[in-house]
Amino acid sequence: MQFRTIGDTTVSAIGLGAMPLSIEHRPDERRAIATVHAALDAGVTLLDTADSYHWHADEVGHNELLIARALARYGGDTSGVLIATKGGRGRPGDGSWTVTGTPGHLKHAAEASAKRLGVDAIGLYQLHKPDPAVPWAESVGALRGLLDAGTIRAAGISNVTTTQIRQAHAILGDGLVSVQNQYSSAVRDSEPQLRLSTELGLAFLPWSPLGGISRSSLDGPSGPTSTGTAFHRIAAERGVSPQQIALAWLLTRSPAVIPVPGASRPASINDSAQAAKLKLSEAELTRLDHEPPG
Repeated sequence: MQFRTIGDTTVSAIGLGAMPLSIEHRPDERRAIATVHAALDAGVTLLDTADSYHWHADEVGHNELLIARALARYGGDTSGVLIATKGGRGRPGDGSWTVTGTPGHLKHAAEASAKRLGVDAIGLYQLHKPDPAVPWAESVGALRGLLDAGTIRAAGISNVTTTQIRQAHAILGDGLVSVQNQYSSAVRDSEPQLRLSTELGLAFLPWSPLGGISRSSLDGPSGPTSTGTAFHRIAAERGVSPQQIALAWLLTRSPAVIPVPGASRPASINDSAQAAKLKLSEAELTRLDHEPPG
């Protein structure tokens, strides 16, 4: 396993996106916990969750509680595991997602997340998405308050523009350690945010990093995937999965990149974790850059 840094914390270069373990089409708890344990066995030390990763309206925090139970039942050392959770979104239970970025809500949400995770302070707390009804400085100011109160040890922001990154950095200073935006071989709209994160020394955590190669849990069972791309051909030449090639490619984009692929079975996260050991040649990178999945 390669390692990278989020603030002053060293984590595995590949994380686990735990959302598929709690939303629609989720596995039973036995398989879900086995998936988390498989990630830990493979050397993954970054677990990405959120209070809104649940299915039904009355189970807020389902994924956080699941992560806490999985860690408690793991037989090995978990002292080096960083749990990154998020607040500011909701799920009414009808499949939709809401956004609430008021300072009061974020304060309450972070305190509730810490309780569910069973920690005195959350290792990394991320503002899930800007709320268009709340001034950005007010939402980010809530993160500042959580840092000052010791409720969280580090702050991150997600689904943001470069302007919002700069504004958050001005408010939070060294307390801001990460940016989490959608980014993959097929979806590269956040290239400017990646460059700025690298410049500012912030970790960049791509969500849905296998876009174009595998369906995102947000796509549902009928989401599109690509076949026959350079990623698939190089994978066949290497005798590995296209998913490994996609993640290895992401790791070459910047030393700030730490992908968090989702998984709902042990074999999936074990395969993803192996990407940290994969070295792509310059010739392979040229092929991948010139033929991204559609």
